[in-house]
This record gives sequence, C-alpha cells and structure tokens, in this order.
Amino acid sequence: MRITRKLEFDAGHRIPDHASQCRHLHGHRYALEITLSGAIIKADGEPVNGMVMDFADVKAIAHTHVVSLWDHAFLVYRGDRVVADFLASLPEHKTVVLDVIPTAENLAETAFRILDPRYRDVYGNQLRLERVRLYETPNCWADALRPGTEPD
Repeated sequence: MRITRKLEFDAGHRIPDHASQCRHLHGHRYALEITLSGAIIKADGEPVNGMVMDFADVKAIAHTHVVSLWDHAFLVYRGDRVVADFLASLPEHKTVVLDVIPTAENLAETAFRILDPRYRDVYGNQLRLERVRLYETPNCWADALRPGTEPD
C-alpha cells in the first residue's frame, strides 16, 4: 500500500548558471509530497489500526527535518560565493547553504536523502520512503525515487 502526504513552504533560491530568469534571486511556494509504502497495520484498539502510517506522523517527520528548516529561508549553493557571502553578511538571515545547486531536482534528492532513514519501518510494517516529489510551481516538479521504484 502507498500513502502520500503533501506539505508546503516558501523559500528563495537562484540557479547561478541558468540561461534565463532563474539566475536571479527569486522565490517559490514549494509543495513537498512524501510517498511511503508499507503494510496496512492490523492492530485492534491501536490508534494506527487500518493505516500504513498516521498522516500526522508523516507530516511531523517531514516538517521537523526539512520543511521547518527550508521554510522562509534562502536556499543557496555553497559554490555561489557572491550570494552565499552576501547572505552571510545579513544579521539573523535564514540561509540554508547546500552542496548542490538548488534546482527542483537537487532539492528533491536532498529531501529524499534526509528523510529516508526517518521513515524506516516506524511501526514494524515494512514502512519505507518511496518518493519525494517537489513542486517548484504548480506545473513543474521533480521526483526523487527509491532505486527500483517505477515512476508514476
């Protein structure tokens, strides 16, 4: 069985080598979808009976380890020295320095890497992270998939 929980956050970024508008500082209303697979829990009287994972728990893990850190932050590539140094000069500015250029593809992969160990078999029902889908806009997204997972 697969389940998906969607969370949203706002963040700024820039793609330094982009040939068009995205080379400029700008922001997005991102949406992050977390897709998990696992067996449906059969445990009479337990709060998670009939679920793969409680959606509130899916949200809490993603929020703690990704969303709260990236929300209302500027996501900057460590190699983008001019912007990284400028942001570092702003007192108390919320900046997340990344080892990758903050494209939708790289952010989806980064979120998958961060979240994958957090969802592992939480309830003893073979729970695992299958996909992280990151929407940069309502019409543009990237999927980070567990190796061997078929795209939808």
